[in-house]
Amino acid sequence: MTGAPVRAVLFDWGGTITPWHEIDLRAQWTAFADGVGTLACARDDLAGRLYAAEALAWQRGRSLGVSARLPEILEACGLARGEALTEAGTAAYRSFWEPHTLTHPGVGPLWEALREAGLRVGVLSNTIWDRAYHRSIFERDGVIDLIDGDTYSSETPWVKPRAEIFTYAAREIGCAPEECVYVGDRSYEDVHGPQQVGMRAIWVPHSRIPVEQQVSHDASPDAVAHELTDVAAIVAAWNLARR
Repeated sequence: MTGAPVRAVLFDWGGTITPWHEIDLRAQWTAFADGVGTLACARDDLAGRLYAAEALAWQRGRSLGVSARLPEILEACGLARGEALTEAGTAAYRSFWEPHTLTHPGVGPLWEALREAGLRVGVLSNTIWDRAYHRSIFERDGVIDLIDGDTYSSETPWVKPRAEIFTYAAREIGCAPEECVYVGDRSYEDVHGPQQVGMRAIWVPHSRIPVEQQVSHDASPDAVAHELTDVAAIVAAWNLARR
């Protein structure tokens, strides 16, 4: 096999590091509105406006490649940062998401195996949530010390599959893009995206991506991991083939 040795493996978060869940995306905003304390029609109106604002943000990401942040979505609906009602709604929103943020049980052993093999482990996620919140999740689940570098679209101008965010993530973990492998469950963002900058891509095809979130493309993964734990063996075989 030709090419650079693999020195780092970067992982998508939702649906890869976390198991795939079917989630009612409007219900998250109903939970937010409940936290704010709105009732009846006012609750439904606020939830609907928040749902539409988030959907627009993600649509702009898919069409223009630009990132978004939770506070911006809230502010677009008249919810200012730091206000008591905004904080109460955010707490209820995070309680809604808690069971859907649990790290896959195979992630810890996989990351330990990769690091024992001398590889760096990274995270690159399309997200509207901030770094502190994501890192609190990894700390809660006991895997924060296994991460060598993490990049969140909420703190960059871009989202996957923009080439710039993959180049940025490689730099953050201290490797050239061609020395990195990217692992994810969405073929447009997680296969087409990293391959643009010379990363190899491992597709984990276990998520039922909604039709409205799918984007047609011609890229094919460099490997398929039918189980997340297959990643270590795939990467080891690539490096072994270079010897």
